[in-house]
Amino acid sequence: MADQRGAVEEVRGVVAVPDTVATGTIAKGDSAKNDPDALVAQIEHTRDDLARTIDALADRVSPANNVRMLRDKLMEQVSKPQVQAGAAVAGAVVVGLVVLRMWLRQRR
Repeated sequence: MADQRGAVEEVRGVVAVPDTVATGTIAKGDSAKNDPDALVAQIEHTRDDLARTIDALADRVSPANNVRMLRDKLMEQVSKPQVQAGAAVAGAVVVGLVVLRMWLRQRR
């Protein structure tokens, strides 16, 4: 982010990290945690988690998915009897107003 002088501020946030990682170094004292095979397995697990997270984010921001979800919500709402009754009343009011306006124009 930039302040009034145009200087860029560093954005900081909170990131959850596993117990095996502390400030960028591998925690010491547990030989299982320092095992290369265990580290590779942990890296692969983390990579899979990241891939799932990215896929979920991509699905949430996809315009096609957003249109589909909106259409599904609309169809769900339209199928409710209360909404159908309200739409019928609104349609009847609009038709009534159009007919009334046409009748008033003819009367002149």
